[in-house]
Amino acid sequence: MMLYYDLHIHTALSPCASDDMTPNNIVNMASIKGLDVIAITDHNSAKNVKAVYNLGLKKGLIVVPGIEVQTREEVHILCYFYSVDECAKFSEIINENLIKIKNEKTIFGNQFVMDEEDNVIEEIDYSLLISSNLSINEIFEYMEGKGVAVPAHVDRPSYSIVSNLGFIPNIKNLTTIEISKGIVTENFLHSYPEYRKYKIIRSSDAHYLGDISEREEFLLCKSELKSVVDWLCGY
Repeated sequence: MMLYYDLHIHTALSPCASDDMTPNNIVNMASIKGLDVIAITDHNSAKNVKAVYNLGLKKGLIVVPGIEVQTREEVHILCYFYSVDECAKFSEIINENLIKIKNEKTIFGNQFVMDEEDNVIEEIDYSLLISSNLSINEIFEYMEGKGVAVPAHVDRPSYSIVSNLGFIPNIKNLTTIEISKGIVTENFLHSYPEYRKYKIIRSSDAHYLGDISEREEFLLCKSELKSVVDWLCGY
């Protein structure tokens, strides 16, 4: 089955995202655009995942529980989980490994936790835009059996595994990498032919509703959460 996806979407919990990125707005926009699968991947937290996941169930939209972790090396890694509960547990681990620096919301933006009716139920007062104390290898080790870790936007000049390390190291369970929405896959592989061994996904990294992908990128698997994560794992 062809499932059209956008696997990199931020909610209003990410300070760099619009306050309009509420659970209902995201699910409704994804439905309008004809997507079958989305992933919620806020910076260093999964506190809005459950609300979006539950709304997705009502709409027939697969919502992959996720987090975009900033590692000790200042590399962004997308972590996709088989379950909301496992994602929430990992979110707490990330929280324990963050230095708590006040979020200057007038500069960086609000960090809103919302319920299924888009009510703000909590505001995170420490910055989510900092590196955790967990390394790339520790993230991949933790994810084994719980889901899949995917280096984010590897084509970018900052916060990517290629820009910060200079290459993609040989990591156990590294099966998939993400490139930015505007990058042509074959052009990227022409520059980096050694990365043909990986599955490549292209997602929006949406911070605004209009950024959410159209019905363009697809994966081939059954229409259920486990199958989507298994596809990313390379099964």
